[in-house]
Amino acid sequence: MHFSFVKLPELDFDLKSVTVEGSRKYTTPEGNSYPSVTTILSHSTDKSFLIKWRKRVGEEESNKIVKKSSGRGTKLHSVCEKYLLNELNDMKIRMMMPDIKDFFLQLRPYIDQNVGNVYGLEQALYSDRLRMAGRTDCIAEWNGKLSIVDYKNSIKEKKEDWIQNYFIQCTAYAEMFEERTGLPIEQIVVAIANEEGKPQIFIREKCNYVSKLNEYIGNYWNNT
Repeated sequence: MHFSFVKLPELDFDLKSVTVEGSRKYTTPEGNSYPSVTTILSHSTDKSFLIKWRKRVGEEESNKIVKKSSGRGTKLHSVCEKYLLNELNDMKIRMMMPDIKDFFLQLRPYIDQNVGNVYGLEQALYSDRLRMAGRTDCIAEWNGKLSIVDYKNSIKEKKEDWIQNYFIQCTAYAEMFEERTGLPIEQIVVAIANEEGKPQIFIREKCNYVSKLNEYIGNYWNNT
């Protein structure tokens, strides 16, 4: 596969970030400081399930699981990025660590079959209207439609009710992309690889999550 890129001059910028007590903020080219998408979503997320899970599993074990998942997620994002940059050949794929290679190979057929022109990888975005910022995995045509594409990893299959924040996060990136470029993105894609070897590809419409995103933003600014 060879992937082609569309360069938009409106996206020719980067954002500096700082993380304090688990909250990340970005500084825009104009000098404004905005919280990250994940910081805003975390502020409004019901954490009771997470607290119960930590108590059941134990603090030490839960920390190990979270650290492993985070590290694996970073590596998976990096591999997918290199693949879309046309920097991975079959030899390099064979030389990957087994767990990352397995996760990537779960997603590769869907990337090959669906991704067209790529508009951004690890692209910094921000919105003055929403007062938020972030960095998205991938902006690309997915089955012919300009989309936000997000890669995730998991121990087992996810129920859709559990991952509503994934869709809201992608919606935020779509809104910020449109503000920066004037190009609307209506489709969001969440691609999840898991240890059970059964990838999940969720393709959803942004319009279903805009109101919840606005609610989360309102909650954040009204309580900080």
